[in-house]
Amino acid sequence: MRFRIDGLLHDVYQFPPQVTMAVVSRLKSLGRMNVAEKRKPQDGRIKTKSPAGIEVELRLSTLPTAFGEKLVMRIFDPQVLLKDFDQLGLSHDDQQRWHAMTGQANGIILVTGPTGSGKTSTLYATLKQLATREVNLCTVEDPIEMIEPAFNQMQVQHNIDLTFASGVRALLRQDPDIIMIGEIRDRETAEMAIQAALTGHLVLSTLHTNDAPSAISRLQELGIAHYLIKATLIGVMAQRLVRLLCPHCKRAVGAPGTAHEAVGCAECRDSGYRGRAGLYEIMPMNEALKALITPGADVQALRRASVEQGMRSLRMAGVDKVNAGLTTLAEVLRVTPVDLGDSETNDLIVGP
Repeated sequence: MRFRIDGLLHDVYQFPPQVTMAVVSRLKSLGRMNVAEKRKPQDGRIKTKSPAGIEVELRLSTLPTAFGEKLVMRIFDPQVLLKDFDQLGLSHDDQQRWHAMTGQANGIILVTGPTGSGKTSTLYATLKQLATREVNLCTVEDPIEMIEPAFNQMQVQHNIDLTFASGVRALLRQDPDIIMIGEIRDRETAEMAIQAALTGHLVLSTLHTNDAPSAISRLQELGIAHYLIKATLIGVMAQRLVRLLCPHCKRAVGAPGTAHEAVGCAECRDSGYRGRAGLYEIMPMNEALKALITPGADVQALRRASVEQGMRSLRMAGVDKVNAGLTTLAEVLRVTPVDLGDSETNDLIVGP
């Protein structure tokens, strides 16, 4: 048995084969899955409570392998998503830029990054601030990770052809002010997001891209015309999660107030790290950047112009956290993409 802690897997228990089979069968039974079916993948869910009495949902997924059945459990704990922007790791300047973007009346705001980079937590924290009694806030999600009474939440159900695109189409008839789309995966969903923005709604969604400027090219790959992107896109935030140094054992390297290194102790399972925080790259759109959105837009030109306009790259955000003694340079390099064309960042990281 392995636990994923702060993004990395750790060995916790080693079961005998017969015990492993019994544990998997019991979990499948609790998840209302077919215990006898071991030839094909299955999905299930278990609702339980934490020691504090808070309801927690476990999502189960089985997979037949050459060595037997493998089972993965994902823990959906609402408390994990209930964080403010300081807890998420946004700096004061980042928060100001983000609030300026989300304060717009209509348009599209995108949060980008790989799976597990904290996009959902950022969106929920944002929606919690936007969900006042004066606005109708609707979401279409797959899955709904936290039930929030202030939102009108819809679950994608592919078995009845309720997709992201058809969900947005239905939401547009519900008099919404703000729409959150869990993910833009295809052209139809992207087109519905554009239509919602053009008809006076604020739309928030996610994409899978390496950085903020790449979201422009991704939308074009999905078939969205450049003039529609220019007309609707408010801005893009790219993000990553970086492990934080364990406060009980971290050690300064060199003079006081400089970088620290991971050591390892009982508090952090000898990893040297405990907890995670976000690194953010925020690209608000302005006229100078919109002028660069052309058919087949040059992503590197967009990146250079964004940096000139004040955008701090993911690696620069990581360098700030290294200088603050919160993480290590090796950890920042592990989770962030190379800043192509950003010589200032690369000089800071490589050094003289």
